[in-house]
Amino acid sequence: MKKIICAHLYNDFSGSPLVLSTVIKGFKNEGLNVEIITSTESQGFLSELDVEYQNNGYKFWENKYLRLIMFLICQVKMFYQTFRYRNEDVVIYVNTLLPFGVAIAGKLMGKKVVYHMHETSLNPLILKNFLKWIASKTASEAIYVSEFLSKKEGLNNVSSNVIYNTLSDDFIKTAKAFKKLKSTKNDFVILMLCSLKSYKGVNEYVALAKTLSDFTFDLVLNATESEIEVFFSGKELPQNLNLYPKQSNVHRFFQKADLVLNLSHPEQWVETFGMTLLEGMQYGLPTIAPPVGGPTEIVFPKVNGYLIDQRHQDELAQQIKKIATDKKLYHNLSRNAKEIVQQFTMEKMGGKLLEVVN
Repeated sequence: MKKIICAHLYNDFSGSPLVLSTVIKGFKNEGLNVEIITSTESQGFLSELDVEYQNNGYKFWENKYLRLIMFLICQVKMFYQTFRYRNEDVVIYVNTLLPFGVAIAGKLMGKKVVYHMHETSLNPLILKNFLKWIASKTASEAIYVSEFLSKKEGLNNVSSNVIYNTLSDDFIKTAKAFKKLKSTKNDFVILMLCSLKSYKGVNEYVALAKTLSDFTFDLVLNATESEIEVFFSGKELPQNLNLYPKQSNVHRFFQKADLVLNLSHPEQWVETFGMTLLEGMQYGLPTIAPPVGGPTEIVFPKVNGYLIDQRHQDELAQQIKKIATDKKLYHNLSRNAKEIVQQFTMEKMGGKLLEVVN
């Protein structure tokens, strides 16, 4: 039975480990033996999977110099953790550009190295170029989460495969159960899930909440309560805004929401896909996303949502009001969202992934 060695630098509740957890479950369903090299001391979507773990020891540091030192130390450790498989029949599966030590080990061992590419907004540029160079020299195959990413960040002389992210079977099953429990309510709830970064549109979301005081705004952040407190220290927050720290289970937020937003800054952070948008669509929720990058491949204006730049606050507010008050429009957007999300199933993704690793 073929063994897949998956590597991810930092396990948390962000998009790339979520996608990898879905990929791993798909591999397991196909009878493949999977092991993970990641940060086991942190909690995230890669925690408590039915696989064997190796801890790379990575910890996030706010100080950028300490973070760089930790990053480089982990590459050396992951290199040796991977090299132990030199006498086994394995495929090396590198999630994001960051675990380059694993890719180098895989190349030196003569193993198949598959990169799963998620990012384009990686800083500083010198680091991004270095990681892409390593990937182009070590990868046997590259998987991109969108056509946009494939064209923007394609690796030279490496076979390219566009495989859209999908929702796990567990997520779909739970969502269907939650939808049955959804009660009739009068308030209109807007939801955004993202990292606690300014370029993710956090401040613009707060501004929208102030403008649209008749609506409820839920903001779920991939951060601790103390980090949230520091970020918003000294800022006046509207009473219709609810802040939540990192969550292992987000279903309750989608269950009560009516609309999902993504307000990432196109000039600073281009979204390459948009998993939270897809999750919202599973619940039949219309979506509003940036007009660039991966979201343009899953959000279609006037069909299942709208594409609006976060800098256009007036347009955003006007469109949200229209979605909230026009019942016919909302019904059409919701129905189309449910139909479109059916294209993103684990069954379709799994078959393509198996073709790549085999």
